[in-house]
Amino acid sequence: MSVAFIKPPRRILVRGVNWLGDAVMTTPALLRLREKFPDAHLALFTPEKLRGLWLQHPAVDEIIPFAPDENIFAIGKNLRAGKFDLALVLPNSPRSALEVFFAGIPRRIGYARPWRNFFLTQTVPPRRDAVKMRKRSVAEIHRLVDGKAIGNWKLEIGNSSAHQIHEYLHLTAALGTNPEPLAPQLFVAPEEIEAAKTKFGLGQLSRPVFGLNPGAEYGPAKRWPAEKFIAAAREIQQRTNCAWILFGGKSDAAITGQIESAIRNPQSTIFNLAGKTSLRELMALLKVCRVLLTNDTGPMHVAAALGTPVVVPFGSTSPELTGPGLPGDLQHRLLKSEAPCAPCFLRECPIDFRCMNGIGVELVVAAVLQVVR
Repeated sequence: MSVAFIKPPRRILVRGVNWLGDAVMTTPALLRLREKFPDAHLALFTPEKLRGLWLQHPAVDEIIPFAPDENIFAIGKNLRAGKFDLALVLPNSPRSALEVFFAGIPRRIGYARPWRNFFLTQTVPPRRDAVKMRKRSVAEIHRLVDGKAIGNWKLEIGNSSAHQIHEYLHLTAALGTNPEPLAPQLFVAPEEIEAAKTKFGLGQLSRPVFGLNPGAEYGPAKRWPAEKFIAAAREIQQRTNCAWILFGGKSDAAITGQIESAIRNPQSTIFNLAGKTSLRELMALLKVCRVLLTNDTGPMHVAAALGTPVVVPFGSTSPELTGPGLPGDLQHRLLKSEAPCAPCFLRECPIDFRCMNGIGVELVVAAVLQVVR
């Protein structure tokens, strides 16, 4: 049931989510919000680490960043100065509801969840098609592998309406917005792309540029093995004469260094930029790439939202729930093995990592070549 407005809201605060990939998946909802309220001032309250994501975004008029250790009472005081008449709370945490409560915003809308409903003026019940990401127990994994389990949770997620973007669209629909999905969208200016190419020495390249992102913050269960990335990168490089950009955070420097050493030869062109780019520079360089070979992680979502095709081996997670782009987008290649225990949503595999080991190098190489041909 949507909110009735005597007058459309003039100043809307959206409390953004806390993780890069999740933030990209909120962009369809923000675009629908802008579509519904074209004359409203829309401010996004977002973690400082994600501030750069929202520059140039047409759905956002103002970015209000906050630090991880910022006091909730200070946050409330600072937000009061914005004189917002409506707050939309995208995260499900009690703290996010408290922030807008202490800000004194008169209308506060978010999903109904324990320990926070009191702080919202309207709670939105879960949507009927919602699918919760449920971690499998080790015992359940063994039963599935042994063929002894009755039924399988993966059968419940075989429809496009299970995707996470629908969670945010359903929430904004409580304000009367269109719930129909849009592809996630991010924006980077041409001058930013040229500046990033110049800074990192890509300006004079004549060969195609491919990206490789071998890390994943959530844990090793989301990472296709490094030796498989190496074998795939060698084969792709030999068959396309591509230049590789290796992406990642500072914590990925070891694995990108390993991959760089293994695939470098006198004819290769490799840019190992793990830990060296800002978020805006990452976006600019992902836009340059013809394709990104990546694990299921934040840069995967960023690349897809910028229009760059992605090839992704999925293991412990589900492309039906959190895949890149709009569900069913044929420009991307989302690869899975036949492991009966996947997706398990665990950080580490308790058995033999068959979900990722079952995705062969030949399959990945073929998918990349199919995308760029």
